[in-house]
Amino acid sequence: MTDRTIGYIVGSISSTSINRRLAEALKRLAPEGTTLVEIPIADLPFYSVDHDGNFPQVAVEFKQAIADVDGVIIVTPEYSRSIPGVLKNALDWASRPYGQNSFNGKPTAVIGTSGSGIATAAAQQHLKAILSHFNAPTLGQPEGYIQSTPGLFAENGEVTNDETAGFLIGYLEAFGDLVDRFAKVPAGA
Repeated sequence: MTDRTIGYIVGSISSTSINRRLAEALKRLAPEGTTLVEIPIADLPFYSVDHDGNFPQVAVEFKQAIADVDGVIIVTPEYSRSIPGVLKNALDWASRPYGQNSFNGKPTAVIGTSGSGIATAAAQQHLKAILSHFNAPTLGQPEGYIQSTPGLFAENGEVTNDETAGFLIGYLEAFGDLVDRFAKVPAGA
């Protein structure tokens, strides 16, 4: 597969999110033929089973955005040794109503940044458990635990460290390979 569209979800709705900067860096470093598009989550209301019979339009659009892409990268911070509530809420919308899980069979990758040396490792492990339950084939290697240092990611998505930029390029290439493998699998196989 030469052309692919990858959606990305930023697990933070903060206007100053370093994970949003990481997402911008991924967008900037995407290999030729790969387009990254954001799948926004900030406007999703709190999920409740009461909505299962009549999804709000923003949730319908969110699920459609996942369906429209070839794969999804989730870029997430770690909150209290797990994923942010806003991200969990989005995942709940994606998996509902029962039997209409948007991530079923959707190639997915997880990456995140924080100021600590272990970055978002605990959050990513929780997120990978959720994605496994969703039957989302998830990139296992390389793992994307990025320690953010001041100035590592410019607001325009430039990565100021060549080693980090090289890692992110390799990460995107590995995920592209996963997406391409699943694009070749016949539906229902």
